[in-house]
Amino acid sequence: QVQLVESGGGLVKAGGSLRLSCAVSRSIFAIHAMGWHRQAPGKQRELVAAITDGGSTNYADSVKGRFTISRDNAQNTVYLQMNSLKPDDTAVYYCAAAATLRLGIPTYDYWGKGTRVTVSS
Repeated sequence: QVQLVESGGGLVKAGGSLRLSCAVSRSIFAIHAMGWHRQAPGKQRELVAAITDGGSTNYADSVKGRFTISRDNAQNTVYLQMNSLKPDDTAVYYCAAAATLRLGIPTYDYWGKGTRVTVSS
């Protein structure tokens, strides 16, 4: 019964910033990890950033140093702060929640509908 709703997407110029938000219907402590994924036109969906229930984070190499994932447990919200945006960051960004682990790897069981990010040159 977990529901996720993304917001914060839009159009931004290269070098600019956006902050994506993901509102979760249950406490973040009830899941193992939250992840932001993106799918660009003509490309496969990829994991951009993830944060575990213990607070550890990991990022795709393409966004390291530019993106930051964080959470606000009191508000059941996960954020993706995106700085120094590039045209290659243009994609639909999806929030997902991992309620289970398989071989120690989070399985993203619940997904939002996505929010569009467009970065112009």
